[in-house]
Amino acid sequence: MNTKRSEELFARAQQRIPGGVNSPVRAFRSVGGTPRFLRRGSGCRITDADGNTYVDYICSWGPLILGHAFPPVAEAVREALENGSSFGAPTEREVELAERICAAVPSVEMVRLVNSGTEATMSALRLARGFTGRTLTVKFEGCYHGHVDSLLVKAGSGVATLGISGTAGVPEEFARTTIALPYNSVEALEAAFQRHGGEIAAVIVEPVVGNMGCVLPQPGFLEAMRELCTRHGALLIFDEVMTGFRLSLGGAQQIYGIRPDLTTLGKIIGGGLPIAAYGGRADVMRHVAPSGGVYQAGTLSGNPCAVAAGIAMLKHLAEHSGVYERAAAAAEAVCAAAPAGVTVQRAGSMFTFFFTDRSVNSWEDAATCDTQRYAAFFHHLLENGVYFPPSQFEAAFVSAAHDDAAVEQTVAAIRSFRS
Repeated sequence: MNTKRSEELFARAQQRIPGGVNSPVRAFRSVGGTPRFLRRGSGCRITDADGNTYVDYICSWGPLILGHAFPPVAEAVREALENGSSFGAPTEREVELAERICAAVPSVEMVRLVNSGTEATMSALRLARGFTGRTLTVKFEGCYHGHVDSLLVKAGSGVATLGISGTAGVPEEFARTTIALPYNSVEALEAAFQRHGGEIAAVIVEPVVGNMGCVLPQPGFLEAMRELCTRHGALLIFDEVMTGFRLSLGGAQQIYGIRPDLTTLGKIIGGGLPIAAYGGRADVMRHVAPSGGVYQAGTLSGNPCAVAAGIAMLKHLAEHSGVYERAAAAAEAVCAAAPAGVTVQRAGSMFTFFFTDRSVNSWEDAATCDTQRYAAFFHHLLENGVYFPPSQFEAAFVSAAHDDAAVEQTVAAIRSFRS
């Protein structure tokens, strides 16, 4: 496979961009080799700067559930752009998008639009502290909630891939406001509340984890979390930046029947453009400025182009429930072809091939994976025109645009792998 142009671009990028990329996992650091510089995407396929085409299982890390350049989304963006790219003032479409989010997500009564998943989780935590008057946050090892200072404690995803336990530049005082617990451990959560119950402002969790690979909650885990937060007066925050509108129209909370106090959303609500949101109980959300004293602002929040894309995306999902079945069926077919000695975990249209023989229920389990074997697997697929995540600790995503030909190509590539 010719990669000359990508190699040239990567060399240039490293002169002006730290590590040559604008987000760490793109650098192929854990799998080796040159990252592919992409030129275009259509449906379930992407094409790089050298003209190589791949079946895409990253889907921009989740938002492209309808595939690349989905016509109604592209047309909505074109129409919005003709009327102006940014105003820094309210628009009618912002109201419509907020109404659509509230109608779809069971726990969201009011919502504030922001620009990224990191901004959404940062704002939700500030709101939780302001509402409760408390300081501490509980998170879970291997869950990544954006690069918020206090949450880069035992995070998954790129932090795990790079072998960094936390990160430089975060004061110890910030880290001390976070209690990191093993995912799926009710006992650890009960112990934390027994010791610090009156100080915990919030528990934040990926209800289905995507940032140490796809890890599902064990029966009773989310239920215990909800009960403990209610009993001790803490807020429960579901980080559904990844799972919101992907696992179902109402996200993971609809599937598991758990009602969090606050929810963070992103990815799909922008249809591929940068936008995110946080929302939840109206009595909590009314503490956000200008209604209340918890300040959060953003010039580009509710950007008209991103909002237009989001409306087109959510409208299509609301009117075509079969999207979820089609994407999940394609994911199931791909997962069925996994190599021997690999643990496959799937939630709807997101999945991970864990190169370990044990079930993965926590970061401790995920850390047993053979990352070198995964790297060999990744490059084998890449050479066969299949683009999986360049990290063992990231979930893969399937879109409704993954047709039979794409699935068959993927299955053939997987089955030809020899470790």
